[in-house]
Amino acid sequence: MELYWEWRNQFHLTRTGIYPKALALRHKGNKVIMSELTPPHGGKLLPLLVEGEERQESLQEAAPLKRIVLSSREAADLIMLGMGAFSPLTGFLGSGDYASVVKDMHLADGVLWPIPITLATSREQAGSLAEAEKVALVSETDGEMLAILELREKYEYDKELEVKEVFGTTAAAHPGVAKVYAQGEVYLAGPVKVLSEGGYPERFPQYARPLETRQIFRAKGWQTIAAFQTRNPIHRAHEYCTKIALETSDGLFIHPIVGRLKPGDVPAEVRLRCYEALLKNYYPPERVVLKVYPLEMRYGGPREAVLHAIIRQNFGCSHLIVGRDHAGVGDYYGHYDAQKIFDQIGPGELQLKPLRIDNCFWCYQCESMCTDKTCPHSGEQRLIISGTELRQMLSTGEMPPPEFSRPEVMRILAEYYGVRGAPRKGDDKA
Repeated sequence: MELYWEWRNQFHLTRTGIYPKALALRHKGNKVIMSELTPPHGGKLLPLLVEGEERQESLQEAAPLKRIVLSSREAADLIMLGMGAFSPLTGFLGSGDYASVVKDMHLADGVLWPIPITLATSREQAGSLAEAEKVALVSETDGEMLAILELREKYEYDKELEVKEVFGTTAAAHPGVAKVYAQGEVYLAGPVKVLSEGGYPERFPQYARPLETRQIFRAKGWQTIAAFQTRNPIHRAHEYCTKIALETSDGLFIHPIVGRLKPGDVPAEVRLRCYEALLKNYYPPERVVLKVYPLEMRYGGPREAVLHAIIRQNFGCSHLIVGRDHAGVGDYYGHYDAQKIFDQIGPGELQLKPLRIDNCFWCYQCESMCTDKTCPHSGEQRLIISGTELRQMLSTGEMPPPEFSRPEVMRILAEYYGVRGAPRKGDDKA
């Protein structure tokens, strides 16, 4: 009987045959068409979260250990390791992998990896730890036990070199650079056993791990899935990008970040209300999946775009929408640098493909959303839609024009910012 259920867990039984569950099934009439999802980066998902009895035993093991308090970014990275979104990583990078990633965006074994995933501490605390020692990793906000690190290595690093290579700037005003400058002087490396997801599953019903999204995509029979990374409410330019993707894909995966953002960004709970209002009224529900994940933005421009691509490949996607200023901040990157970096990636190094979309805008002459490729009109006819500009207008009490975003979304944002003049309730479909 046990063998039977093991068999049932590995295969689909249909009227037309038996198929491995590693394949998505697409039905056309009485025929079953097999379609394989994009494989995880490195070939295998490696979730590091322990649950059930093993977690209880690990919590007891962690109780007497020395403790390292994690920054919010390190805690977010730890949860990403736990869910398998950072596959094939098994923990925080050692010196060999770190140096290789900083220098040329690859792990020491040659696997593509654009941004170092590291755990920093002070020289004093590092000096109190012995290699091969197990260390408890705890949250800076509430002291929750998050993981156990098996310490394999301690090493110092060059902060200025890291930020110059990874972020393309040494300016302390860059939010990602500032965090590196503020952290400790020594990196701790080694595999981790993750014990908590930091309350994200309880806080967000839309939270999902890569294994779960892959099951969703298989159940829908999708093979080509375009992911949309966002940290902003979806305005009309975003909507246009995602609908271009829907025209060429089996499904759309809207995947907003809910980890800590920079000051001034719209809180996750408000953004989720915006996403849900938009999806309810303007997207075919059977062709869109909305889930969230806990990464903390580094605002790393091109290199972070590659990290976003690897993450979405692990979640089962075949494409990532990469538009203007993807993962950028300020004027540190060219508008399309995050698209160009994919040209530097060798054949076979990344299975997911970028879906590159030009700058989108509303053209008053065309009376529609357009790009430079589709609109012949001059700049004065164009309304360039920017999430940054949207936030700035709302925060100063100014209501953006209706071409910025749908009335359902604007009403939610106006309520959050306390702006008068939001679209009337009767003006929308909610």
